Amino acid sequence: MNNSIKPGQVWLDTEGKRIQAHGGSVICVEDTFYWYGENKENTTGQDKTWHWGVRCYSSKDLYNWKDEGIIIPPNLEDEASPLHPTSMMDRPHIVYNKMTQKYVAWLKIMNEPPCFTVLTADHILGPYKLKNARVNPCGMAVGDFDIAVEPVDNKAYLISERPHITLYVADLNDEYTDVTGNYSEHFPHTAPPETREAPAHFVRKGMHYLITSGTTGYHPNPSEIAVSKLWHGPYEILGNPHVGDTSKTSFNCQISSVFKHPMKKDLYIAIGDRWRPEIPELEGEKFITGEGYEETAQMFRTIFDPEAEFIFDENASKNLFINASIADYVWLPLRFDGDNVRIEWMDEWKIEEFE
Repeated sequence: MNNSIKPGQVWLDTEGKRIQAHGGSVICVEDTFYWYGENKENTTGQDKTWHWGVRCYSSKDLYNWKDEGIIIPPNLEDEASPLHPTSMMDRPHIVYNKMTQKYVAWLKIMNEPPCFTVLTADHILGPYKLKNARVNPCGMAVGDFDIAVEPVDNKAYLISERPHITLYVADLNDEYTDVTGNYSEHFPHTAPPETREAPAHFVRKGMHYLITSGTTGYHPNPSEIAVSKLWHGPYEILGNPHVGDTSKTSFNCQISSVFKHPMKKDLYIAIGDRWRPEIPELEGEKFITGEGYEETAQMFRTIFDPEAEFIFDENASKNLFINASIADYVWLPLRFDGDNVRIEWMDEWKIEEFE
């Protein structure tokens, strides 16, 4: 039995198996927490298996997680299906629609052509039925994303990366299964690694926050946080929230979502993946000083520089194809100074420490 959260350490479920909920989020239904994400148990980097569906776990305390199984299974029969194990499905996000009384799941599908796939269910654990196989919001490309609901009027919003260009915020329809056509774009950049991805949205005291990462494959990089009074911005960039992170890797993780604890006054938890636990050992002193990140960032600048010749070698491959089945998790509480947000490293912490 666990009685604390230990960021970056191997996290096992109640059966003693590695938790497989990558690129994940937590949703609270009545008095039960559900943690869901990409099931990477068969993603070893040795073949084209990208995922094995969406797996979900339940908990009463956020420490001990029971495996509830695969709630959105892979489609093993149809290689053209967006749910085939080679389809490069990422970052599932599930929200509850009070108007339709349905749970709505959005999945990022990176096979050609990239799109979102939308499913619905009557219960968080499913079964989920395909509702919209291919969505390209407002005709735009898709990337890492988040889905959020405004509690006042129950309107829902998609916050997505437009790969290597901008992030966009798009209004969803009343069913949360497609967009309406209204959207705004933010954080324009010309190319990686500075382009922003992996948006994680949360609201605190009426202010909208977005935590994003840069673009360096599976090598982590500095996070950036921005704030706005409105869903569609404009957003003010506040900087890197990770305090004292000399490695420039967001404590060797990439944040996938931020969870507001509904039973606590002001506890927001950054939920992140440590995709490559081996990086500190591989890079040694370079990891501590941030030189390891800088070398990777320069590699990505070269990859996307139209005037530079880039040779895809073994070093580049390590940043794109990994054994995700052994990736760990980094959960850390957010701290607030006015509108500013900071994330400090903690070897261990407890929910009970917060009011």
